[in-house]
Amino acid sequence: MRSSEATRSFWKATAESRAGTRLRGLHEADVCVIGAGIAGLTTAYLLAREGRRVVVLDDNPIGGGETGQTTAHLASACDDYLHVLERMHGSDAARLVYRSHQAAIEEIGRIVSLEGIDCEFERVNGFWWLAQGTAPDILRAEFDAARRAGAEVELLDHVPDLPCERQPALRFGRQGQLHPLKYLQGLAASIERDGGTIHSGNHVTEIESADVPRVAGDAFEVRAGAIVVCTNTPVVDRFAVHTKQAPYRTFVIAAPVPRGTLPHLLLWDTLDPYHYVRLARLDTDLASELLIVGGEDHKTGHHDDGARRFAALERWARERFPMMGAVEHRWSGQVMEPVDHLAFIGRDPGGREHVYVVTGDSGQGMTHGTLGGMVIRDQILGRANPWESLYAPTRKSLCAASVKEWITENLDVCRQYLDLVPGVHTTAEDPSEIAPGTGAILQRGATKVAAFRTDDGELIERSAYCTHLGCVVRWNSLERSWDCPCHGSRFAPTGEVLNGPAIGPLATIE
Repeated sequence: MRSSEATRSFWKATAESRAGTRLRGLHEADVCVIGAGIAGLTTAYLLAREGRRVVVLDDNPIGGGETGQTTAHLASACDDYLHVLERMHGSDAARLVYRSHQAAIEEIGRIVSLEGIDCEFERVNGFWWLAQGTAPDILRAEFDAARRAGAEVELLDHVPDLPCERQPALRFGRQGQLHPLKYLQGLAASIERDGGTIHSGNHVTEIESADVPRVAGDAFEVRAGAIVVCTNTPVVDRFAVHTKQAPYRTFVIAAPVPRGTLPHLLLWDTLDPYHYVRLARLDTDLASELLIVGGEDHKTGHHDDGARRFAALERWARERFPMMGAVEHRWSGQVMEPVDHLAFIGRDPGGREHVYVVTGDSGQGMTHGTLGGMVIRDQILGRANPWESLYAPTRKSLCAASVKEWITENLDVCRQYLDLVPGVHTTAEDPSEIAPGTGAILQRGATKVAAFRTDDGELIERSAYCTHLGCVVRWNSLERSWDCPCHGSRFAPTGEVLNGPAIGPLATIE
């Protein structure tokens, strides 16, 4: 889906998001992949290598969606902790989770080497770093679970060569990092070499799985043996996955530091939400590197305080890395958090034949997207895969913790429908109150209106009801977008879809 240009990630500032050609008319393929991010291009690459005819469709240029917003940590140290996954799913499942993410890192390294992709791929250590004031029991519990899972892990009294906060930490070996857009460019070139095609500017409006599965938009149709939906959150159904995961916005800043003052590593603290840190190369400044710091997450559409989140990130970073210069890049992205902490990868949970989904990245989009491509490839080719049942979108998670999380998230969705009541969550009484470059929700009779005033003063009005399940959208002043607080759909100020699960734009006002 198209991404907002209100904030621009460091990756988009330093590498071109190459556009594919527009697709028109009727086409046939073995596999049609929707989404040109990490999951979509990995799936397409692996299937093209197997001799399958692959067509990739996206609204965006290559990597123009959430992959272009990631910080590209390649980690098998799990976002939701292995000891938590053990409690929820058992030790065997936790072991498979660790092994699948480690296998994804190894697969990325294999592809980089095989295809000669210049994407700054680097092996680094990853550290869970005990936040000040946090009981150290969490590190011991994670260390024990990681050992049971077979991880290369070490419990340390501090992070080596880190010139701040000598706090205890866990070291995970054989983690990685890269430049995500440069990696996708290499994948795209290899897909095209092997006969696949990649098409930008193609908004999908229909996905059918009848006798001949098909994908269609205003001016194109693709008939294929299989359809793979890799759009961060699926646009293929209305309920099946969306009640089992929740959308969150996460925030990132980047600032230069003198080269050599910090080691190359991945760093996460133990707060909730946690902070995450890495370094990136600066091709234009050999004396400096870029310190990338993320965190301060909140549920999509629930807050409009991006400036405060960035300020909190900078304050946290400067207290620990005083050598950092002025912040040069600020951006945000969207992550999907499954209620049981495991991604949804596999056959469409809505029951459509020959349709597959990859979603539920849970803050680890690069490895989830990669292992998603590996699972989907094997399913389409009829091969056994050791992770297939673990990540199956049709699974039933009946442990107490996941049921509690499911109830909490869906009660929150239900509360958002109170916005339908006249007068509730209107943010302006009259269009004259709306300043240029901003948006507000107006009440007009029984209807709510999403009103945006352009920089030159024109007022654009659209229906305020999300075209997925009818929640009232909210204005995001940082991204200049309308965000749905229920399932994470996002729309441009003028109503076009930026992120699913919505497919159609906000309705025009008669």
